[in-house]
Amino acid sequence: ILLWVQLYYGSVGKDLALLDTQNLLRAQITNFTFNLGFSGKFYHTGTEEEDEGDDRLLGSVDEFWWFPHMWSHMQPHLFHNESSLVEQMILNKKFALVLPRQTCGLFTHTIFYKEYPGGPKELDKSIQGGELFFTVVLNPVRTTALYLFLVMHPSILSNSPSPKTFEEVQFFNRNNYHRGIDWYMDFFPVPSNVTTDFLFEKSANYFHSEEAPKRAASLVPKAKIITILIDPSDRAYSWYQHQRSHEDPAALRFSFYEVISAGPRAPSELRALQKRCLVPGWYASHIERWLVYFPPFQLLIIDGQQLRTDPATVMDEVQKFLGVSPHYNYSEALTFDSHKGFWCQLLEEGKTKCLGKSKGRKYPPMDPDSRAFLSSYYREHNVELSKLLHRLGQPLPSWLRQELQKLR
Repeated sequence: ILLWVQLYYGSVGKDLALLDTQNLLRAQITNFTFNLGFSGKFYHTGTEEEDEGDDRLLGSVDEFWWFPHMWSHMQPHLFHNESSLVEQMILNKKFALVLPRQTCGLFTHTIFYKEYPGGPKELDKSIQGGELFFTVVLNPVRTTALYLFLVMHPSILSNSPSPKTFEEVQFFNRNNYHRGIDWYMDFFPVPSNVTTDFLFEKSANYFHSEEAPKRAASLVPKAKIITILIDPSDRAYSWYQHQRSHEDPAALRFSFYEVISAGPRAPSELRALQKRCLVPGWYASHIERWLVYFPPFQLLIIDGQQLRTDPATVMDEVQKFLGVSPHYNYSEALTFDSHKGFWCQLLEEGKTKCLGKSKGRKYPPMDPDSRAFLSSYYREHNVELSKLLHRLGQPLPSWLRQELQKLR
């Protein structure tokens, strides 16, 4: 029995999962064997982890059947002469393995219309091309406000909520990633116009994740990345208060100063909370990690303070960055609610749609000792951020300019 298998990307563990699946199927189907196609040109052209996956799959070469594609996966009928065709075939004959790659069923299968997997409706979704969407990578502060502003635009659509993580899918940074692409894409609607509509998701945890940049680049290499930066001291304090509101035992037990100044011998739950408060504020380090996988022109950095005070101007910048149309006039669509203390969507007849009661909470001001500690703690991180933003040609957020003035 043959099963024509074409994988998207090799990563450590993928090959073993393939072998485990084959052995599982052999318990039901005698001598079941995967038949793997290979195109030699793409071997060892991925990340270090993907290249290691290539090697580990090659180590199990005798466990599978293999068939050759063309060296560079060109279609044979596109060659203009026999010598070029033979050259490509000889190159692939000398080769042992392919970097697994993504394929499209519309071109690699010959299927009757009514027999297409999922039926004609699934085929019709692909007629106009693939979805155009971007991932919004955010810090936990101001995320919901930007989310509200984005979905106001007629050409921008968000994912549906998750039953466990609510409006955030948490795909690229958690074990949800192993659920696969279909699981992820099921959260997104089918755009009414795939050439102009944008799909997006937001996460407060992608920004400082070790895994998210590489995973996102593998799946959506042309994604537009947006991140909101506020004063890291305020971000740390906001996270601490957020955890208190969710009755985190460590946040309820220890003061903010005790959390941020805890030493290496502090209780594990205290050190864990300290890490979640402090490490996300290493902005330059996290941005550099994303720049390993995404070019600078796909990254937009938003001044969190400006988003709070002048969201219409910020959203004009976002629209320009995305290249989305039509242009949406946020100056007319937003109004400031003095009672709630933030900007809301202006509806018909003067009504407004604002963030929920849990947003924009009022906290006691940060104590002076904590402010001084964090100012010193983040000093070098802020200097590195200013250098990075200058290199990228991006303006410095207002809070960063103020922090740098303290160093003079």
